[in-house]
Amino acid sequence: MIVGVDVGTSVTKASLLNRDGTALVTHSKRSTLHRQSGGRVEQDLEEVIGSVVQVVREVAAAAEQVGEPIEALAITGQGDGLWLRDHQGQQVGPAISWLDARAADVLDRWESSGVQRKVYGLTGSGMFPGSAGPLLAHLAEHAPERLERAAVAGYCVDAIVQRFTGEITVDASDASLPFLDVPNRSYSQEALQACGIEEHRRLLAEPAPPNKLFALDGKSAKDLGLPAGLPVSAGPFDLPACAFGSGVSNVGDGSLVIGTTLGCQVLRDEVVIDPDGEVAGMWLATPLPDRYLRVMPAMVGTANLDWVLSMVGAGVDQLETLLGNSKPGAGGVSALSFLSSSGERAPFVEPHARGQFTGLSLETTQSDLVRAMCEAVAYAARHNLETAGLTGEVSACGGGARSAAWSQIFADVLGRPLHVPYEEGVGARGAAMTAWDSLGEPVDRAKWAAARRTVVPHPNAVQFYERGYREYLESIDRARPLWGATS
Repeated sequence: MIVGVDVGTSVTKASLLNRDGTALVTHSKRSTLHRQSGGRVEQDLEEVIGSVVQVVREVAAAAEQVGEPIEALAITGQGDGLWLRDHQGQQVGPAISWLDARAADVLDRWESSGVQRKVYGLTGSGMFPGSAGPLLAHLAEHAPERLERAAVAGYCVDAIVQRFTGEITVDASDASLPFLDVPNRSYSQEALQACGIEEHRRLLAEPAPPNKLFALDGKSAKDLGLPAGLPVSAGPFDLPACAFGSGVSNVGDGSLVIGTTLGCQVLRDEVVIDPDGEVAGMWLATPLPDRYLRVMPAMVGTANLDWVLSMVGAGVDQLETLLGNSKPGAGGVSALSFLSSSGERAPFVEPHARGQFTGLSLETTQSDLVRAMCEAVAYAARHNLETAGLTGEVSACGGGARSAAWSQIFADVLGRPLHVPYEEGVGARGAAMTAWDSLGEPVDRAKWAAARRTVVPHPNAVQFYERGYREYLESIDRARPLWGATS
């Protein structure tokens, strides 16, 4: 058995997973995001560590009750942002979330000066306000003492691993954006220089080689209820973990993570950077040789749904009824789902992007508004997946995939069957899969992928949404010139 941990933006989960990918038990704890003025979004590392300790202890106790030995602790979690720590793993100021917008002005300058495009041409990463490059530059300008006190500028997963093992490391998937030459798994000095932060290169840990395992230290073992020296697998972060945990295995296959973010990614066998293309998305290193993920992670996924439900005074438990009461096309209402305060990062980077509804009338119903937003998110998913190079099957996971009605909208808009794993904790599954590979005991990936339901697109709806998708793309083209002008 392996304990898989997924430290998400909104929830931390731990699952006891067996070799067929089934979770025997899962425990979770809600996370706290601290939103402040100036677009700041932060987390307290101590609270995050405490949440991981709590859920892992509960899972470890369950494993002991059933007499199942634990082979490893596999950790995945949210990516991007900036988690500064000292040599002991203590935070140097609050962890900065990937949702943070404080560095939007840095990105504006880099966009106009050509830095953004230069870095993209070097690494294939389209930076956004909550990514490490702009955040490091912002701190160098406004809080240099934090960088001076820090020993490492990393991410959520490696922050937890440092506290549990004493090792300063980073998974190559986390390190990929924005400074990594992904095929070579080495940092691009040119990219660091372009961002003006080469003097802070010392803060970037060297990416761990594939299949690297660490050892759980004595104090952490006691806190977690696990044996000292237990192998600890660090990564990949949640997007690639979800891709592999949901069954992506063939080049061209896509993964759709309908969670806080809308993670859209496609498995590729080579990194291809178009220097003249849209500066957005990222290329990620994976634990597999000669396999990469082209990722287009839209800023907001289910948060769009939460917002529109709150606006109409409804709860998530009413979603199926609301969607059933409005036909495809939402009574003539259409939407753009760019509701993040830090704008959009995929399939284009626009810090000032904003959402909208059009086609409203006195006859518009609550159901129409909810359906229009759900359709907009599905259109965004198609836009991102096709930009990432989708040619094969599509798997979906995350909270949004649990809705039968919304899953049907995604399948209809994509015009492809949508495969949804029965197990909900696919991030933890992906981390556990990686850990078993590292232990030299790989699982049967085909068997894991087969445990799923398939949502088949309706032909009439596919034809309708094909027109709707073209109109969606046209509405973005009309809106983009206005966002910067009204910011």
